[in-house]
Order: sequence, then C-alpha cells, then structure tokens
Amino acid sequence: MAERESMEYDVVVVGAGPAGLATAIRLKQLAAERNHEISVCVLEKGSEVGAHILSGAVMDPRALNELIPDWKEKGAPLDTVVTEDKFLFLTEKGSRATPNWLLPNCFHNEGNYIVRLGNVVKWMGEQAEALGVDLFPGFAAGEILYTETGAVKGVATGDMGVARDGSHTPHYQPGMELHARYTVFAEGSRGQLGRELISRYKLDEGRDPQSYGIGIKEMWEVDPSQSQPGLVMHTAGWPLDSDTYGGSFLYHLADNIVVVGLVVGLDYANPWLSPFDEFQRYKTHPAIRPTFEGAKRIAYGARSLTAGGLLSLPKLCFPGGVMVGCEAGVLNASRIKGSHSAIKTGALAAEAAFDAIVADRRHDELTAYPAAFESSWLHAELNKSRNFKQWFKKGRGIATLMTGIEQWLLKGKMPWTLHHSKPDHACLQPASECARIDYPKPDGKLTFDRLSSVFISNTNHDENEPIHLTLKDPTIPVSVNLAKYAGPEARYCPAGVYEFVKTEDGADRLQINAQNCVHCKTCDIKDPTQNIVWVAPQGGEGPVYIGM
Repeated sequence: MAERESMEYDVVVVGAGPAGLATAIRLKQLAAERNHEISVCVLEKGSEVGAHILSGAVMDPRALNELIPDWKEKGAPLDTVVTEDKFLFLTEKGSRATPNWLLPNCFHNEGNYIVRLGNVVKWMGEQAEALGVDLFPGFAAGEILYTETGAVKGVATGDMGVARDGSHTPHYQPGMELHARYTVFAEGSRGQLGRELISRYKLDEGRDPQSYGIGIKEMWEVDPSQSQPGLVMHTAGWPLDSDTYGGSFLYHLADNIVVVGLVVGLDYANPWLSPFDEFQRYKTHPAIRPTFEGAKRIAYGARSLTAGGLLSLPKLCFPGGVMVGCEAGVLNASRIKGSHSAIKTGALAAEAAFDAIVADRRHDELTAYPAAFESSWLHAELNKSRNFKQWFKKGRGIATLMTGIEQWLLKGKMPWTLHHSKPDHACLQPASECARIDYPKPDGKLTFDRLSSVFISNTNHDENEPIHLTLKDPTIPVSVNLAKYAGPEARYCPAGVYEFVKTEDGADRLQINAQNCVHCKTCDIKDPTQNIVWVAPQGGEGPVYIGM
C-alpha cells in the first residue's frame, strides 16, 4: 500500500458550504486582528466551491452582516430583495391565500434576499482565499483520523484512481492525511463523517431522533410577462396529504429566473409516495402552472435537509473537533432558512478554536463553542420554533393552528415542549396497509422524468470506480424492502439510482445505478432497514450545480 503524505494545519475544515467557509473566514479575520498567525484549510468534495450547493433560497443577511459587514462593497451576490410574501393553501383544483397580517413572523421575509446560494458560497470561497485560507476543491474527506487517546486529529482524503474491482489504475493517487489541532465538520445534511462522530461519541444521547426532509428543486427561465423579481411564494397542502409534512417554494429572481421546489418530510408513512413525482405533480396546479407557460427548465437538483431543530441537535463538540451548520442541524424549518444559521455557527466555532490555539491547546473539547451558541441570538431563534416539526407529526390541521398560536399569538414564548421518539426510517408502514399512488406520465414540457432531470444536474461519476452506495446485506432489498414495502428506494430516490429488475430466471434483484447519484443522502436516511450506506465517491464527482 502506498504511503500517504500528511500536511499539518491549525484547523482543517471539511466542507466548503456557508458554515465551513464562515469558520475559515472568521479564523483568518481573528488572526489578522490579533496579529497571530494561523493556518487553515478547507476540503470540498465538489469539483469546485459551490458545485454541490443546493438550497431554496431566501437568505436572512444577519449573520453575513456580522461576518463581513461590507459584503455589498465586496460584491456579494445578494441582489434580489424580497418585495412580496405570498402563502397559499392548495387543494387539488383551488387555492386560498393567507392574508399577510395573519402570517406568523417566521413567514415574513422583509429585509431578506432571494439568492442562488451556490453563487453566494462561491463568493465566500473567494473571500476566504483572499484572507489566506488554503481551499482544496475536488478532495473528499473519507476517513477520520484519531489520536491514541481517541480524539480527532484530522481527516484523510480518499484514494483517487481506484478501479471498480479495487485495483489501481494508471491514475492512482493515495489519499492525503491532514492533521490539525482542531477539525471542523461542515459536510451539510447527513454527512458521512458526522454520522460516524455522532455514533462514536454518542453525541445524540438524550436528544430527540434527528428528522429530515428532501428538497427537490428546479430553475426555470420564464417568459418576461411572468417574472416578478422579489416575489416569495410558499404553499402547503396539495399534492401532499394532510398527514405528510411538506410544502413548496417558488421564488422570482432577476433576469426572468424562477426557482421552484418541494420539500417532503422523510418521516412520511406511505411507501408508495414518491417525492420527485409529487413535485412534478405540484407544478400542474392551476395556481402554479401559468408561471411556466412558455418557460424553459435549465437546472435540477435534490438535497436532504436536517430539519429536527433544537430538540434534535446533537452535542456540538467532542475531543478534537466540532460540528457546524447543517452537519449539526441548525436549519430553522419554520423559517425555511438555514444559511444564516450555518454562517453563525461557523463564526462561533472559529472564535472558540482561535482562543484555544492562542492558548496552545489541541485535540481537547471546544466547550466555549456550544456555550456561545446557547447565549446567541441563533439559539433564541431556534428555541422559538422548537415545536414546529413536532406539531406536523400530529397532522397538518393541528400543526397549522398550533404554529399560528405559538408564533403569532405567543411570539415564540410557549410554556410547553413537544418531543418525538421515532426516527424517519422507522415511519414507513407496510405497502399492503397504504393507498397506492399512481402518478401521471411526464409531458416533457412542464413535468419530467428522473433521467432527463439528472442530465441537467450535470452529474458525473466514473463508471469504473468503486460504487459509493453499498448494502450491508445484499439480500434485504428483495426479502424485506420489496416484500414488505414494495421497494420504496425506487421511489424516494430523486435520481433513478435504485431500480428493481428481473434476473434471467425471473427473480427480483436491486440494481444500483450509482452514476446517477446527486448526493442527496435520502437513501441513507429513509431506507427502512438502514441497510444502504452512502459515502463520498472520488473527489470532484457528483452533480455540478450552477448557482443552485
């Protein structure tokens, strides 16, 4: 086995999203302010910074104002100010608008911006590099390194140039070890290394099970007559039933660009449900369809969201490292926003790490980080919405009523806390006990199939590399998932990765089309037997989102 080279840094950050880059930027700012040299690197599995970023997104600039007060002068791509909020409840044929004065504060977006988050992240990467951060796109961290005492001492990138059978191609390069005083994990929702850390250090002990959603998004170039830059519209109701958590977003940017998407809670019960097909169906609603008359779809993607909120938040620090952003789960589901909370946690973690490095510490617990978080405006914000996702487990009607009472009437100062005990993968019911859902065929103009959608996500994987989606037990997909749940992986995957096919002797088998994977992690979350394991493929592979 080839010897791995190693590099030493004060701080290694895994993931160049808003949280990871905010961490790196704040560390370098503090180093300059206090005249203390500090070395920082950021690893990013995407081919370039922003390539794997996908979000709605309406952005609250509060955390960015704190991190980079002169962001406007520095050219940050926050260009479309929210000018109007709309919230509709949909039935199959009709819609009912909620008056703005009745909307809770969490649905008001005055002072916020509609952004293409991938572009914002790319700009943040440029700011980080200008401050002296070493940025390494195209390198996926695949392994956590530990000290003899069990603390995190860094990460190793995956080997490159490995063939499907495990042999080395002529392009083989062994991974690189990156050692650090402290390692910051910012992989986003359901990161593979974060999953290992939570298990190893029991970071979720005493917390509610984490809860997730899948967000499916398209970008369209619409007819100028349909363009309303600054309009933010959300809907609840159809096409999802009253027991399924979810809702849509439709945001108007400049230059006739509209982004549209659907979020579906991954605690849904009916295995016949397909989030991808529900989204396609949503666009056909009479209140939505006119926006896309004469329009052209130009981008597609999907991503999981860590949506459990404060009650599902794991312990944020452990020996040698911390978790920030969606890796930890600080998205505010009630506000449908996470970039501001990601930036804030990154900055708080940086301040704790910087003080520890100045004091010549290493590999211990940065307890100052969770302490600062608990006294921050972000913690107060998340505390106000701590029951939001839990109410939806009681049905949409109750959830709508109680969210209104908690957020509008009580202003987030409620004397009660709701808990839940069931993880998302345990929520599926047997297919025989659920109503089958038959979806209409796509028309190729407004509604589409998975493969044509994956094509415009610019997803690419080397077909000869080891498959990055593995099964703990290859018999379970047929013996359990197909037999009991009618093969839900063929429906919850938004990219056509999982497909049940017949063998020559007529038996069923699960075919994994790993080259289609858009790295949403839904399979890792929703598989009812937790038999599917998602890991990062070779660095640089996967989707290439252009400002999503």
